[in-house]
Amino acid sequence: MSRKKQRVRCELYTGDIRHLTDEEIKAILRAADELIATGGRSMLAKILKGSKDKKVLEYGLDQCPVYGYYRELTLQQITNRIDWMIKKGYLEIEYRDRLPMLVFSDIGWEIERETYAEELLQKLTKLLDGRDYSFVQELKDRNRGMILLLIEKIKLTGNARFIPLLKAWKEIEYKKVQAEIQRVIDYLMKDGTIF
Repeated sequence: MSRKKQRVRCELYTGDIRHLTDEEIKAILRAADELIATGGRSMLAKILKGSKDKKVLEYGLDQCPVYGYYRELTLQQITNRIDWMIKKGYLEIEYRDRLPMLVFSDIGWEIERETYAEELLQKLTKLLDGRDYSFVQELKDRNRGMILLLIEKIKLTGNARFIPLLKAWKEIEYKKVQAEIQRVIDYLMKDGTIF
């Protein structure tokens, strides 16, 4: 007869944290994106601390753009901020088997989607000077809402230099995303520029 395994209890403690800036909220959400539904509060705190923990390095979490954001704080001070984010509804805890894992709330995902789409726009903009657009392979199978937001952000730049990149991206995407990419290509070509 097997015993049912007890869930690991998760007690939230915010300490003296009463407010976080928008920048802090975005940084915590960006770091959380690296381990949504696969990691918990302690791993998130290690990313934000800039820890050299074996698992952080093994999983490449040190490549996160906000790795070490709270370098000067203790892990407990960082965890207090993470717990504040959970209590304020930016992040939620879901259990996978018996372990508590972090997931985005709707409002948390809305903020992170905007942040990540902007980060990807900056990466794509840097590719415009070269002709290597292989990075677009990494965009396939990402969250569709975030990808559509990214495509809209490209459109809003009005920069026709994105057209070759968009064409390369369109070749590997699914039909709905292809249609949105084509819409933006058509928009950017409206000035008569042909690539």
